[in-house]
Amino acid sequence: MRLLHTSITIVFALLLFAACEPKAPSAQEIVDKAIATHGGEKFNKVIITFKFRDYVYRALRDNGAFVYSRTFTDSTGQRVYDVLQNSGFTRTINDQKVELPEDKVKAYSNSVNGVIYFALLPYFLNDDAVQKEYLGEVTIKGEPYYKIKVTFAREGGGEDHEDEYVYWFHKENHTMDYLAYSFLVEGGGTRFREAVNPRKAGGILFQDYVNYAAENKTFPIENYDTAFEAGNLKKISDINLEEIEVKTIE
Repeated sequence: MRLLHTSITIVFALLLFAACEPKAPSAQEIVDKAIATHGGEKFNKVIITFKFRDYVYRALRDNGAFVYSRTFTDSTGQRVYDVLQNSGFTRTINDQKVELPEDKVKAYSNSVNGVIYFALLPYFLNDDAVQKEYLGEVTIKGEPYYKIKVTFAREGGGEDHEDEYVYWFHKENHTMDYLAYSFLVEGGGTRFREAVNPRKAGGILFQDYVNYAAENKTFPIENYDTAFEAGNLKKISDINLEEIEVKTIE
């Protein structure tokens, strides 16, 4: 009789402990909090300009409508103006529109979109084609993080829908401090980025990144956190946004 009572007590205690243990948030909840922390609704109606290397970028977003552009001077001294918007891509050189072959249109569109995509993350992680998966909790540099994997549906996922991403969101601050991704273009590979120099402009949080890679081009992106902690990654480049300006669209 005493043994039965003891067993019931143990089972009850285990059930009570399980009930009291905090439930892990969903991937969607984690991403929603991160987007809110980085700027939230301010991303919806905004004009953002910044300089990245030798290019000046401008991103206009108005509740789904967008106009992205970059301006630069090419090696011959000509002024180039690229525009990517909902209706397509155009290139102007010295104020004259030029016709481009389809492969160039695709390459230049991806280039403009890619820079702005990374600059405004995690804003785009609630796009319809995004598929999120919670991978658990990890510790990086002594700080707690939620780990989220992102893949893309073929429909609406764009030309690079087969690319995969992993994001590390600070458990308490809700900031996106690290990300890794795999890509197939130009022979494929993987990268890991560490966010640095966080600062706000117009209520939106912007960050620069230190770009790393593993020796193995097919290194699993889910394992980049442990490789980074172990000091096993090679620095590839610095990704710095300069002269950031933010204007809200009324």
